[in-house]
Amino acid sequence: MESQVASWDKDRAERSVAVLKAAADPSRHRLLWALSERELPVGRLAELIGAHVAATSQHLAKLRAAGLVTSRREGTRIYYRAAGRQVRALLESAVLAGDAAGAPERDELSDELSGEVSSAVTEERLATARARHRPVTEH
Repeated sequence: MESQVASWDKDRAERSVAVLKAAADPSRHRLLWALSERELPVGRLAELIGAHVAATSQHLAKLRAAGLVTSRREGTRIYYRAAGRQVRALLESAVLAGDAAGAPERDELSDELSGEVSSAVTEERLATARARHRPVTEH
């Protein structure tokens, strides 16, 4: 499989680390999951993570500085959304990496799985991760 990252330099590494640090906080991680599905106002996001609006706004500012979310103003309300599909991909990759880190060592037989079976397992894990991390929906 060919990598999509053609080169690696110091600036790119620093930007990547900034993104990972921004997403590393549990509250910001939950915000990103919610925003990867739909646009939401700050007040609703605060409810979702069980925090004050001011604390939620600080989390969102860090996510925006890292380029993970964008915002728009409508009157007095500010709405946030994920900056693109790559945000959801980042979250899903983190879930898969976490699953792999917590899994026992693979044996030779599991290494022989075909690409189709491996793909199906990956899709199943992603579906489980999505269901587990799905934010509360509005009524």
